[in-house]
This record gives sequence, structure tokens and C-alpha cells, in this order.
Amino acid sequence: MALTRRALLRAAATAPWLPFVPRPVFGAPSIVMPPDTDARIVDVEHQFQDFQYRAPYQFGGRSVDRVTILNVTCRLRTNGGREAWGFGSMTLGNAWAFPAAPQDAGLGAMKALADELRGVTKACDDTGHPIDLFRALEPDYLRAAAAVSRARALPTPVPKLCTLVVASAFDAAIHDAYGKAFGVSVYETYRPSFMRRDLSHDLGDAFKGEFLDRYVPVAPRPAIPVFHSVGASDPLDAGDVRHRIDDGLPNTLEEWIPRDGLIRFKIKLNGGDLEQDFDRVVRIDRIVTRAQAARGVRDWKYSLDFNEGCPNVGYLLEFLRRVRAATPSGFDRILYIEQPTARDLKADRANVMHEAAKLRPVVIDESLTDLGSLLLAREMGYTGVALKACKGQSQAMLMAAAAQKFGMFVCVQDLTCPGASLIHSAGIAARVKGNAGIEANARQFVPSANAPWEARFPGLFTIRDGVMKTGQLTGPGLSAVAPRT
Repeated sequence: MALTRRALLRAAATAPWLPFVPRPVFGAPSIVMPPDTDARIVDVEHQFQDFQYRAPYQFGGRSVDRVTILNVTCRLRTNGGREAWGFGSMTLGNAWAFPAAPQDAGLGAMKALADELRGVTKACDDTGHPIDLFRALEPDYLRAAAAVSRARALPTPVPKLCTLVVASAFDAAIHDAYGKAFGVSVYETYRPSFMRRDLSHDLGDAFKGEFLDRYVPVAPRPAIPVFHSVGASDPLDAGDVRHRIDDGLPNTLEEWIPRDGLIRFKIKLNGGDLEQDFDRVVRIDRIVTRAQAARGVRDWKYSLDFNEGCPNVGYLLEFLRRVRAATPSGFDRILYIEQPTARDLKADRANVMHEAAKLRPVVIDESLTDLGSLLLAREMGYTGVALKACKGQSQAMLMAAAAQKFGMFVCVQDLTCPGASLIHSAGIAARVKGNAGIEANARQFVPSANAPWEARFPGLFTIRDGVMKTGQLTGPGLSAVAPRT
């Protein structure tokens, strides 16, 4: 591996001083130069955008009514002289990524961390494929998060998941710039002609000789089902509406179903109150069944997301038992269950999911921050993973490969991603093999952030027949047009 400027400086700083003595060069080993496809970060910029939700979104006992978006532009230059700007965007979902902090404090820490990560990213002097660059940057990102925690005297330090969310916009911009430098979708670059290191470098010996193109195809699926998010406080029918929002969009689940032709539903549950969770699911099933009968639709599915709200697996098993008894057809429509209990798996190793996973796939979301967490989850009985653009393109690609190798269930979720972040998320969802669909709830809660993008990507932000048209995501980089070139 070629030495970087940073590595040379470190070596020089620690080496003992010796006088220079000329030496003959005959027979000296040749220096292996990095390939022309390796790239270096040249410049990085970032900014924030704020949007108000049209209605609050409740999940896991928390309610969110606004969003701050982090936008990043990054310029890369390849060893072969190619150069391009890339664009990455992600919502700073502090209520999800940093729930231990009050919302203002959590968001403030994430914005401060973004400021730090800009400098860290710009200072990176490693060269390589974007995944090589993220591998080099991640330890520095985590150190920057620790420094922000100390500087702001946070009672709870910025967690790794939160760091990944902030870093994801930088990682996306790097992947986007890399693809644009070569004039191809970045998914074209996940093969040996662009990547010097195989997957064993990140995922272990079982992946020796394999590259991402084995697991992530270049061509996107033409369309994928969209999971409509039913927030824990969302009105289900007209009787639930207290104050109607007159913006031309539906106010209730029953109104959304015919408008978008919905066939997939993600049901948010708070956990902690078994009767309330049970009643919510049974009522949703009754309303969906009624609406689908009016449309003549017989095939639809649910996913259940507790956002860590179940106190233990016993709660989940009893909940599933009661749902199955009350509505056997509704139970049969449950496709998977997402993160039922607390994200810190190491803190409760006895709280395993083997019995629950016999009933339905149980996937990790908040728990998934690296390969180690994936391996621990498998050991504890989890059978699936939720991939998210908000954890970074690099991580999403690596975890997609690992999940497929291990025969795990795969789904793609979002973090109320609007605009470029949804384009990014949809690009992942349309390519990962076996993916069950995509969550895309910004159209429900913050459509104003989608408005500038809708005309350029028809069928991506406006859903018809319950699917998103993803076949169009074949442009250079991550397919979103960068604000500068």
C-alpha cells in the first residue's frame, strides 16, 4: 500500500535523526505507485437547511416536528487527473440518533460535529476508493465526536450511531464525486478495476477474493414497494382528525391508501403498553382491510417498528400471540419486525430473539453500527438488518454484502429523508438483492423539502400503485445533480 503524506509525516516525526549518506540505487526495489483510479479529497464545504413538518411524527415515545438537513459538497481528484464535485445530503435525526440528549442539545452537538468533520475530511491525505477513504476517516470522525462531547460538556457522549449519521453526508459526497469523476454511477466502481482491496479487508477471510459487485448490482430495479409510515400518533380515519391540514395532502391513513395505492405499511409502536400496542395494530389492520377491499386489493404487507420500545423479548412474544389470535390474516401480513428492544445489545446479552425470529424476521436498526454489532446480533437470534443511507454509503454497501453472505433478511429504511437523501436511499434500496422495499416518509411529513426535486425525478417523490420508480437512478455518482461542477 502506498504511503500517504500523513503517514510519511508521522514516520518522520517519530524516526531517530541520522545523517544523510548517499546509497547506490542499483537493484533497489521498485516503488509501487497507486493506480490512476485512486482519488484524493481536495476540498469540502457544508451548509444546513431547516424545515418544519406539516404534522408531528411520533415514534418510540418521541415526537418530531422539524428537521435540519446537512448538505455537503466534496471535490475529489484522481491520480489520473480526473476531478469532480460530489453532493451528499442527510437529515440530522437527533431524536433517533442521540435520544439520550434533549432535542436542542442533541441537534446542537450534531451541527457542531458537522463543523468539525468538514475540517477532518478536508485534511485527509489518504488516497483510494471512497470506501478506502471512509476506512481512513472513521477513526478520526469518532475522535472528533469525543472532542465535541468534551467541549460541550455533554452528560452523555455523542454515540457512534450519531457520528455515523453526521458523517454519512460527507461519505455520500465522496462516493458521488468519485462516480462523477469517471462519468458513471458509483455502483459501477464497486469492482476490482476500481477497488484495490477485496471485501476480506473489511469483513474477514470468508470474503477473500470477493468485491462489492458480487452483492450489489449496477442496474437498479425498475420499481420497489414503498412502506408508508404510520406514526404512533397519526390519524387513522376521519374520527381521529382534530385539526385538518388543508394543504392538498391526505390527513389520515385511510385517505393515503387510495391516493398512493399503498401496499406496504410500516406501523410505528411505542412499546411499554401492551394493550395500547395491540389495539393500535388491530385497528390499523381493520382500517387497511376496509380501504383495500374498496380498491379490490388483496395483497399487502405490514412491518412493525417498536424503535426499541419493548422492555424485553417476552413483551414482543406476548404481543405477537395476541395479534395472531385477534386477526390471523393481519398476523400473516407481518413481513418483519424492526428493533423491538434496546439498541445496546451488549448490555443485555440474555435478551435474545431466537423464539421471536421463528415467527417473523427480527431485524436490527439502531443496533447496527459496524460488523461487530452485526455478528453479535446474529448470535443473539436476530435474523435481519435494516440498511440506511444515514449510516453512510460505505457502511450500507459493506453490511449489504455481509447480510447476504450470512443469509439474512434485508430491508432499507430512511430517516425521513427528503430530496437528495431520498435519491441516495432509493439507489441503495433498488440495488441490494432481496430487499423487501423502502421506507420513504418525507412525502408525508416534510413534503416542502422534496419540492425542488420532484420534477427532475418523476415517480420517486410521488408514489403511485404503492411503488417508487427507481429505474431512473442510473446517473453519474449517486444520481443527484450536484449544486456545482
